[in-house]
Amino acid sequence: MVHLAAFRVGIAALAVISGLVLNGLTAWWLLRLVRSQAPPLYREYRTWAMAISTLLVLVTAGAGGFLTYVGLRDPQRLPDALSVVVAGGMLLLPIGVSFAARRVAGIGGVIPVEEPPGKERTPRPSGGFSKSRIQ
Repeated sequence: MVHLAAFRVGIAALAVISGLVLNGLTAWWLLRLVRSQAPPLYREYRTWAMAISTLLVLVTAGAGGFLTYVGLRDPQRLPDALSVVVAGGMLLLPIGVSFAARRVAGIGGVIPVEEPPGKERTPRPSGGFSKSRIQ
């Protein structure tokens, strides 16, 4: 516990990096989902969507790192409740956003299930390269 002050900045920096990666991947997936579900709307507001999503990712990652830094101020009270709540929130935020976006888009839950007979979904075009795009 003597060296907590030295590790405090490192742990907060790792919380920021973790928030940037997890929230950034979620924002990137959401932008791809919007692009595939509503192409005209996405083309119209592409710059705004990217700016807002970038700002939200930066703010949430920065807030998570700052609150982690604040939560580690007292070595006598570890694990601090604030740090635990912030860490849980930073992990649940991208999972919750992804789950909610899948439900809104009609993709379903996190775990794919078999559709009942007669309710098969039509396949959507993939984002990968096909032979027609390459030629």
